[in-house]
Amino acid sequence: MILQIYLYGQPALRKPTEEVTKDNAPDLRTLLDDMQETLTAAEGCGLAAPQVGRGLSLFIVDGTELGEDYPDCVDFKQVFINPEIIEQSKETISYSEGCLSLPGISENVVRPRTITVRYQDPDFNWHEDTYTDFKARIVLHEFDHLEGHVFTDRISPIRKQFVRNKLMNIVKGKTVARYRYKRN
Repeated sequence: MILQIYLYGQPALRKPTEEVTKDNAPDLRTLLDDMQETLTAAEGCGLAAPQVGRGLSLFIVDGTELGEDYPDCVDFKQVFINPEIIEQSKETISYSEGCLSLPGISENVVRPRTITVRYQDPDFNWHEDTYTDFKARIVLHEFDHLEGHVFTDRISPIRKQFVRNKLMNIVKGKTVARYRYKRN
C-alpha cells in the first residue's frame, strides 16, 4: 500500500524516533513493504519511518534509479533498523540534496565522505558496514530523519534565509508534490 509522505511542518518529522523491537513493530514486514512501494512510487532514493508518520528508528534506501549517475548505487537497496553511525571521516564532500518531505527544495549540504554504520536487518541481526560518497550521503540524510532533522538544518544560515519562504509555503499548503502526501 502506498503511504502518505509527511511534508515539512508535520510534527512527526521533528521527533526523535524510538528503538524498533518485535513488540512495538509487530507489522514490521508490512511497514517495510509499504515503505518500499511508497518510495518507488515517489521516485525517491530513501525513506525514513518518520516520513510516513511512524516514530520508529528505521529507514530504507534504494539507489537503483541512481545507477546511471552513480554506478556504485545500482545495487544499493537496503533496510536499516536501529542504525548507529559509529564512525565518520573528517574528509567531507558537498552535494545538492532534496527530500520527499520538502518538495521543490534542494540545497548543497556538507557531509562526511565515508561513514561506518551499525544496524539491524528485518530479522534483527546486527551488521556493520562502511559507505562512501553518495551511499554515505543517502544513509546520513535518512539517519537525520530518525533524529528529528531535515537537510535544511545542515545548510548555512544565509542559505536558510533563501529557502525560508519555500519552507513556509510547504507549511501553508502552497506546495504540491507528485506523490501522496500529508501536510499539517
